[in-house]
Amino acid sequence: MIVKATPDSLIAAAKAAQKDGKHPPVHLWNPDFCGDLDMEIRRDGTWFYLGTPIGRFPLVKLFASILKLEDGKYFLVTPVEKVGIRVVDAPFVAVDMDAAGDGRDQVMTFTTNVEDVVVADADHPIRVERDETGEPSPYIHIRAGLEALIDRKTFYRMIELGESHEVEGVDMFGVWSSGQFFPIIPVAELEV
Repeated sequence: MIVKATPDSLIAAAKAAQKDGKHPPVHLWNPDFCGDLDMEIRRDGTWFYLGTPIGRFPLVKLFASILKLEDGKYFLVTPVEKVGIRVVDAPFVAVDMDAAGDGRDQVMTFTTNVEDVVVADADHPIRVERDETGEPSPYIHIRAGLEALIDRKTFYRMIELGESHEVEGVDMFGVWSSGQFFPIIPVAELEV
């Protein structure tokens, strides 16, 4: 039997799968592919369906809870449905950060636009990509291969906590969290 996925069927299945406010176990689900849905997550974290922004936050949060990354492609997954969606950059945006402690003992906690909260650590690393102009795009791993783009204001706050540390023989500027150093840029490339 071929299942025809619709936003309504995805919503019903996602609601049924949520328990105690935790994310459903999408990593355990491997239903047949049902085709692509005209849904897109833009770089600023806005979700669109049929070209129109999804304005209801609880609905966006629900869809985010059933998002899965497989072989570089994004899907909304339920126990019986799997539909492809487009993601322009990262599926989430880190919109806030709190830091406690100093230096190697510092702990940085990030909150995303869909209210996921993660501590930057070995399992949730921070990485920074730079485009051909040198413009940085910072990310933090949220869960199961899904990342959040760290928004500009949060990145600037994070940079204020940065320091120099040698990584593989190169002086790097970066930040500490949970005993891990996350390099951002070689010190030699910092503008004075």
